[in-house]
Amino acid sequence: MEEKKSKSVLAAAAIWIFIIAMLAVGYRYLVHPYVAGRIEDQTGSESQYRHKVAIALDSFSGYAVLRSELFKRELKSEGIKLLLVDDGADYTARVRSLRKGKIQLAAFTIDSLVASGAKIGEFPGTVVLVIDETRGADAIVAREGAVKSIRDLDHADARIVLTPNSPSEFLARTVLAHFSLPNLPDDPYVRADGAAEVYRKFQVSTSSERRAFVLWEPYVSMAVDDGARVLLDSSKLKGYIVDVLVVQRKFLLDNPKVVKSLVAAYLRSAYSVEQQKDGMVDLVLADSRKSGSEPLEARQARRLVEGIRWKSTLENYGHFGLLGPAHGGGAQHLEDMVGNITTVLVKTGALDSDPLGGKASSLFYDGILRELKSSGFHPAKKLAVIEGVGPGVGDLGKIGGETRLAKLSEEQWASLVPVGELQTKPIAFARGTARINIQSERELARLAGLLKSLPHYYLQVIGHARAEGDPVANRELARKRAASARQVLIDQGLSPDRIRARASKPSGSGGSAQSVSFVVGQLPF
Repeated sequence: MEEKKSKSVLAAAAIWIFIIAMLAVGYRYLVHPYVAGRIEDQTGSESQYRHKVAIALDSFSGYAVLRSELFKRELKSEGIKLLLVDDGADYTARVRSLRKGKIQLAAFTIDSLVASGAKIGEFPGTVVLVIDETRGADAIVAREGAVKSIRDLDHADARIVLTPNSPSEFLARTVLAHFSLPNLPDDPYVRADGAAEVYRKFQVSTSSERRAFVLWEPYVSMAVDDGARVLLDSSKLKGYIVDVLVVQRKFLLDNPKVVKSLVAAYLRSAYSVEQQKDGMVDLVLADSRKSGSEPLEARQARRLVEGIRWKSTLENYGHFGLLGPAHGGGAQHLEDMVGNITTVLVKTGALDSDPLGGKASSLFYDGILRELKSSGFHPAKKLAVIEGVGPGVGDLGKIGGETRLAKLSEEQWASLVPVGELQTKPIAFARGTARINIQSERELARLAGLLKSLPHYYLQVIGHARAEGDPVANRELARKRAASARQVLIDQGLSPDRIRARASKPSGSGGSAQSVSFVVGQLPF
């Protein structure tokens, strides 16, 4: 009996200990925080911030405005506290953080956004602003000798030294997607950890090696100072290496006014910096000393700024298709940019297929900029309704149109330095004629679109002729075929001043000897 009574006492004690422990836990985690919170609320003050917004980015100088004190002050005046998250350019982690809601916004290059979204199987963010486009800050260089142009890489021994998962890698992919290099190995890359390591590999290379090196500033300028030849830089491309601001879709739906305020604050900040003499150079110089990147010298900062085009309000209206033909000329539509970039990623094997399913417009949202435009937003002040095209075209910055290539003399055409031959499907003609078939007209239309993205190059359309038969007649047919292809490209909107048709000397036999090829070139420096 005593033993049974002892067990009952122990059981009761255990139950009471459990109850007391649960009460203690409840107090620790429920009651105490509530009481403490009430006390803090009663003895504290209301925050000056109504919203907290985290933006993920890295040390790229193009994001200097996002990191600037001016931008933080602009947001503070709107009651928004800015938190910057530097993830060391881990784009996959960046898009996952968007998905989980750990960050509300992020900066991406378009190619990294497409690739990282494809990797995780969804796109939790949408583009609301174009930040900048590199125009020479990234380049492919080589030593004089074995590699004098892109087409010298068409060799089994050629290699390309680059940093994986970087804008420089995408520059290399763009070249591989558009230039004909059938003899280059399927995987020609020598991988390095950053531009500094690529530059060191360049320094120890010799002129007898078929090596190209993909760099970004300030290492491009450093390599040029060391005798490098620039094979191609991002100034020769349009709409490929582009940085954008992305917002988490759910946050956008729940907080459209916050996103609108943030975009407006950024545009005001960028405008203010651009209006100051050497404003962007000074900002980039100061930013390099605190962003975690290698500190720049003044000369390097100036070169870097010259290689980046920060997008104005007007350019953003153009990129999002919000300007009519009278004002939107020169600004490539964001839908075309996304489509072209996705094509490069698929064509070069970075992606198995288009993760957007052909719906490039699903990756961006024009509603924020549309609202700003309709309200008469002006980046120089908080509110300014201006007559005409909403914001006043003349004061919002310039559209980034390209200078029309000058008409060349025969001597200048003969002096063109070949850059490389463009990839095309064979252009087919009716037997014995210069009449192009429908499929080849479509291929030429595609080629015309590509050439609009390579606005600084001249094009030679070369008709090839067979060696068999009458050489004079064969060459005349080759010339007519080249002229027909040239005319189709002109009909697609290309300037006749940048395209020349000619025939090569008769050589070879079969279909390939009757084809048409397309070689881009530039005037010698």
